[in-house]
Amino acid sequence: MRAFACPACGRLAPFESQSCPSCSTLLGLHLPSRNLVAIPNDEVVVDGVRWHRCVNWSWQCNWLVAEDSGSGQCAAGRLIRRRPESDDTIALEKLADASASLRQLLFQLLDLGLPVDSYRQRDGGLAFDLLSSRTSGQQVTIGHANGVITIDLAESLDAHREALRVRLREPYRTMLGHLRHEVGHYYENILVENGPLIDDCRVLFGDERASYSDAIARHYKFGAPEDWQQSFISEYATMHPWEDFAECFAHYLHITDTLATAAESGVMLRADLAAWAMRDDVAPRTSYHDADLDDILEDWQILSGVFNRVNRSMGKGDLYPFTIPQPVHEKLRFVHRVVTTAARTDG
Repeated sequence: MRAFACPACGRLAPFESQSCPSCSTLLGLHLPSRNLVAIPNDEVVVDGVRWHRCVNWSWQCNWLVAEDSGSGQCAAGRLIRRRPESDDTIALEKLADASASLRQLLFQLLDLGLPVDSYRQRDGGLAFDLLSSRTSGQQVTIGHANGVITIDLAESLDAHREALRVRLREPYRTMLGHLRHEVGHYYENILVENGPLIDDCRVLFGDERASYSDAIARHYKFGAPEDWQQSFISEYATMHPWEDFAECFAHYLHITDTLATAAESGVMLRADLAAWAMRDDVAPRTSYHDADLDDILEDWQILSGVFNRVNRSMGKGDLYPFTIPQPVHEKLRFVHRVVTTAARTDG
């Protein structure tokens, strides 16, 4: 997760900070500049525009809203199409947790230069239905359809999420992971399908026109192929070409965001100080837009190994419990191409 320097004292101020942990200056995230700014009297003027706190401030949202935006909600809040009823206080608490992950996702998408068109702007635009199966008594199926991403807020409950992770034999399951996976479906839909990249996509991931319902039935009856580790990032990715792309897209976001966080924190591995043989120093970057996918994965292979050992030093599992075989390497290269091409076009 990204972090910033407090504009008042220069000390560390985490991405979600509403005030500086060192000097207590009131802070808000100004999205256009991708930075935290001081907000005396609950508002601030930036480049001639007055910004005030999001109406969801009491739910731990620290994003600012332009006075002329026509809404009291921040850019992330305006993407939420459906939410629990106002009297469902338990679900609303979980909505606050999920919204924090949504803000982290949106920040990264905009930082990468990906287009984020709201459902309010066009049919098929991005929208989020954040609902709770626990308090509504109704089934909530996590998924994507025509720009709408549905998330079950019960996934914010550690016991619920961990039970599903174990039952489904997943090495990793988080709210942010769900959001990154589902938004992968959205971007495949708007950036790849019916466009010049679709043929290359089918070569790598398979033909997405294959029956999805048949693929689901087959996957849950027989499971993943025994040799799935040789060509896929996860068992779930083997189910259908759509899921393979979405899983790879999510991992691309995992990798680039973690590398950017490390870079902003000044993390660097020095070959002359390492206890093992390193060919060169490793200096992660805040942006790999102009880099080759090989550069990204070279940095990631070494850094993720270090992060995994740090986790084990605390008695926890690996931070990144995945391996990237060559076929997945090439799939991630395609995702990098999709992202960077979209950023150039959008820019």
